[in-house]
Amino acid sequence: MKRRFPASELLIGEVAARAGVSVDTIRYYERRRLLPPAARTTGGFRLFKSDVIARVRFIKQAQSIGFSLEEIAALFSSKDSISECQKMRDLLQVKIKELDERIAELRRMRRLLHRYLDECERELRRHGKVAECPVVDEISHTKEGKG
Repeated sequence: MKRRFPASELLIGEVAARAGVSVDTIRYYERRRLLPPAARTTGGFRLFKSDVIARVRFIKQAQSIGFSLEEIAALFSSKDSISECQKMRDLLQVKIKELDERIAELRRMRRLLHRYLDECERELRRHGKVAECPVVDEISHTKEGKG
């Protein structure tokens, strides 16, 4: 197939392949306005500038470290006077705080699970195969109190 457009412009499949994502991902990012609107060939095929590849890779990397597409879109927005670095710093501070909160919650959950395990082991030592699980009873009562 002979190219009928500049080599600096890429079809959607070329962008997807070079960025390591699916064509559907490129379309989705375009719909979400994470990518600039693509020009079209006379046949209706999307034509992207080659710098879109770096942008798609950035989006995927940002997602992999916990950023939502909304947060990524906010980084791309240029409607305010905040610098790109300030936006990133602010977003990183929020992400670190969220992560710290999740870690604290996971630690609380781990302590609770250890407590439950200790209760089960004590009951099993006392009553063996006929043990009545104190954890099942406690969880059942907890649900009743909250429901």
